[in-house]
Amino acid sequence: MSQQVIQEGEFEYIEKGEGQALVLLHGLFGGLSNFDDVINHFSPQCRVIVPQLPIYTLPILNTNISALSKFILRFLDHKKLEKVTLLGNSLGGHVGLVFTKENPDRVERLILTGSSGLYENAFGGSTPRKGDKEYIRNKVSLTFYDPKHATDEIVDECYGILSDKTKLIRILSLAKSAIRHNMAADLPSLTLPTCLVWGKQDTITPPEVAEEFKRLMPNAELFWIDKCGHAPMMEHPEEFNRIVKDWLGKFGI
Repeated sequence: MSQQVIQEGEFEYIEKGEGQALVLLHGLFGGLSNFDDVINHFSPQCRVIVPQLPIYTLPILNTNISALSKFILRFLDHKKLEKVTLLGNSLGGHVGLVFTKENPDRVERLILTGSSGLYENAFGGSTPRKGDKEYIRNKVSLTFYDPKHATDEIVDECYGILSDKTKLIRILSLAKSAIRHNMAADLPSLTLPTCLVWGKQDTITPPEVAEEFKRLMPNAELFWIDKCGHAPMMEHPEEFNRIVKDWLGKFGI
């Protein structure tokens, strides 16, 4: 990761640039480095901020989507940010949706890519297995259309997470919380401008999930990236950034 990480109390985050705040939320197995290209692209025109979600530090009985939403509220208050644009991938998109529902006055617009909230095939239909590195490599590869993006670094990171019992328990707790916290009934009330950027070959939140988000959200636009899986900002950063930049340009950003 090429960015400097800032530590302040309970918060660990990246911040770069000035202007309107663009807050990026990573996924369940993601991290700050997932957004390197997004940070570098948008920091000349925006104040880009990427908090590390406390997936592995929340109390086990309070490791759920709602707790992560409350963490985002504390973080925005800490940064004295009154109104932001939220961009979330996978679980980060789900957290962004819950946060927006609970704090509609704090979010100006939403950008969702491979977001959970309606349906997510988090582990390819099976529970992650501890200690089987080849199994983990295969599951990480499902994140991408082109398995070359499942680098040794990413595989090793996931292997380390799933080999740690306390981290694995929290991962499973959050995955179950995401299933329970279905947003279908809430989405029609989220009328803010929303940009949906989806990989056509996403197998974790498949294309029909994107179509359902578009159908349920009154002010959503859907953009596709071909030959792309669950993390468009990593697999096709130039196209992803172009789509988001053009969409933000409608609002003078």
